[in-house]
Amino acid sequence: MKINYEWRGEIDNAALDALHADGFDLPAARTDWRERLERHSLGWVCAWEGGALIGFVNVVWDGGAHAFLLDTVVARRRRSGGVGAALVATAAREARAAGCEWLHVDFEEHLRPFYLDACRFEVTAAGLMAL
Repeated sequence: MKINYEWRGEIDNAALDALHADGFDLPAARTDWRERLERHSLGWVCAWEGGALIGFVNVVWDGGAHAFLLDTVVARRRRSGGVGAALVATAAREARAAGCEWLHVDFEEHLRPFYLDACRFEVTAAGLMAL
């Protein structure tokens, strides 16, 4: 089945909660995704297959040159097939079109091959503070 990638696609809160629960192995939350995305995001990318949401990435920004990836998730049954890399490529293209010059991401060590190899991010020095 063909996968469609949609920039700023229509979001169903329950479908995105279910995808997050599946992808991050967490209980389903009751997040108001539409409100969150409209308030904080440059945009987001949805991956659809046969009407089902199988992938998502949120692109937040500083209102200028910097965009940041958050919540990259692919349904477990569709992993390792290029869906995640296509989500990130779409996000990068749309952030560039919006005038951003940099796309940032931080990730857990086990995701290093995905972000550095599949998505072609470069290693940089960065800092993180737990709050």
